[in-house]
Formats: sequence, structure tokens, C-alpha cells
Amino acid sequence: MTRTAKVGALAAVMLLLPGCGATVPGTATWPGEVLQRALLGSADFPPGVQYDRVTEQAGTPDGGDGPGSMLSRPKGCANALTNVIRQSAERGPGSAAKYDVGYDGARIRMTVLSWNLDLEKLKAEAQRCERFEAFFDPDSDGIPIITEPLAGLGGGALGYQQTMDLKGTRSSVYMGFQNIGRRAVFGVAFPVPNADIEAKAFLPQTFLQVFVKQANKLGAS
Repeated sequence: MTRTAKVGALAAVMLLLPGCGATVPGTATWPGEVLQRALLGSADFPPGVQYDRVTEQAGTPDGGDGPGSMLSRPKGCANALTNVIRQSAERGPGSAAKYDVGYDGARIRMTVLSWNLDLEKLKAEAQRCERFEAFFDPDSDGIPIITEPLAGLGGGALGYQQTMDLKGTRSSVYMGFQNIGRRAVFGVAFPVPNADIEAKAFLPQTFLQVFVKQANKLGAS
């Protein structure tokens, strides 16, 4: 596996927050309709940005659309924030809605929830895993990872930047969490260059702008 591939795989394992529970067959309930109206749409982004709604497959378990968790020291830090979200997740149709936006320089996934996140537990896990090592396998060298606060997401929001150092190659991903009334929004941004996309992103600024805009729309819905 090349160094670039390893960095991408590690970022995906650590921070691609998976679905908030398997969807089930049926028509979306009222909360789901509200969430759909609260999502930003393609018209809310600059020309050239790739916008895709994410549709959960019925029967897919939590995390079924992503890679498995890596080993870490301290234990559980590679998927610590994901686990907090899973533990408090509501299930069933209409409990969450999500979309991806792609730029040359970033891939951002935003998720809107019909329930509140446990921000205190998220904060505690981020502090516990302020510095940890992740491993591709038990015999591999540990990859140092730092979790630090990310400002600029607005009042009441939690933001974090996680940076890994893979033999001198540093790469960061960015995430945010916010409760808005009885609902919530969380997002994650990966540094992904794509020269085929016209619109440019600059992290973390572009992620902060998208997160705040989505939070404001949810609050107004």
C-alpha cells in the first residue's frame, strides 16, 4: 500500500462517521420530512461543487458503509467519537438525513439528526484521545495522532481537528457537532484533491462555512 493510500485509509477509519443506524423499509415519518427540508441543497453551494444525497440501504448495520476500526493505544481512540454517536443513536426511517459535497481540495459529509448528540461524552472522548497511536495491524508501527479543538463553528458547537503524522507526512481531518433544539448536525471534512472539480476548497475554512450554513438552516426549519 502506498503512503498516500495509507493516509487516506487511516483518515477514513478514524473519522468517516458512519450511518446512525440501519434504515428499514417504509415511508419516511414526519421527523424525516422535516430533516429533508432542513438539508442544504445543491443550489446552496457555488457552481462546480459536486452535491450528492446519501441514501441508506435497508438492513445495513452501523458502519456498514465504511472500513472497520483500527487498533489504537489508548484502546478505542480510533473510533471513539463514532462510538459515542452509535450509543445514543435513534433508529428507523426519518432519524437522519445526509449528503456529500465535493470540491477540489475537500470532501465533506454532513448529517442532520432528529435527536440530540451527547456533546459531553464527545468532549470527554476527544480529551481522552488528545494524543494516541493507531495501528494497521498489531505488528505495525504506531501512527501518532493529535486531536485538538477547532474554533469557528458557532456557539454551542464542538469542533475538532485530528492530525496524523505518517513518517513525516502530516494530514488533518476536521469535524463538528452541534445540537439545535431537539435535533443535531454533525459533519466531517477530508482533504481530497480532485482536479476534475471546478470549485476549490480551503480547509478548514470551507468546512466551517458549510457547517455554519447547515446549522443555521436547521435552526430556522
